[in-house]
Amino acid sequence: MTEETPGFEEKPDVPSGATSDDAEPKAAPAQGASPAGDANASELAGLTAQLDQVRTALGERTGDLQRLQAEYQNYRRRVERDRITVREIAIANLLTELLPTLDDIGRAREHGELVGGFKSVAESLETVAAKMGLQQFGKEGEPFDPTIHEALMHSYAPDVTETTCVAILQPGYRIGERTIRPARVAVAEPQPGATAAKAEGADEAPAAGDEKDNGPEEG
Repeated sequence: MTEETPGFEEKPDVPSGATSDDAEPKAAPAQGASPAGDANASELAGLTAQLDQVRTALGERTGDLQRLQAEYQNYRRRVERDRITVREIAIANLLTELLPTLDDIGRAREHGELVGGFKSVAESLETVAAKMGLQQFGKEGEPFDPTIHEALMHSYAPDVTETTCVAILQPGYRIGERTIRPARVAVAEPQPGATAAKAEGADEAPAAGDEKDNGPEEG
């Protein structure tokens, strides 16, 4: 038997010309990025793109909702305006039909015939008409306005300085700013030449302090 020399270990055979480092296995070279990192980056990019699409869609839907709300508000305002207009027209038509009756009531009052039960009914009718917005206008002495007055009679008067309503033949009526019947009146204009004569008389009149005492002078 061959005895082993203590303190020495057997080494594997190494080919001639090779070093000890060649006998050890070499580690795999490091790569720039691992496959897992590439997958995470790709997934993150996809999620970012989806988020941008969702934000764009949300902005478009929000704009559509705002437009719909604005259109609905405009529609409500138009409906309300049309409703008010229709109501005013209906009230005006009703009150226009009542004007002859109100004229009869006014004439009866002027002649002292508004008495008894007829007076109560007439006053109730006038109260209801006033609550519905009917207003009477037209007074003697006010300047003539062709937009609210209708002249049925014409004359000249020396005591007026402009065309004036001197008699109310039939009162006018309005609802708010809308005239449903003009006041029918008799008008008077200044007398022709009266204004010029007054102006000439004013020019010829002596001014105050210009008059002199024509009495005998004291010696």
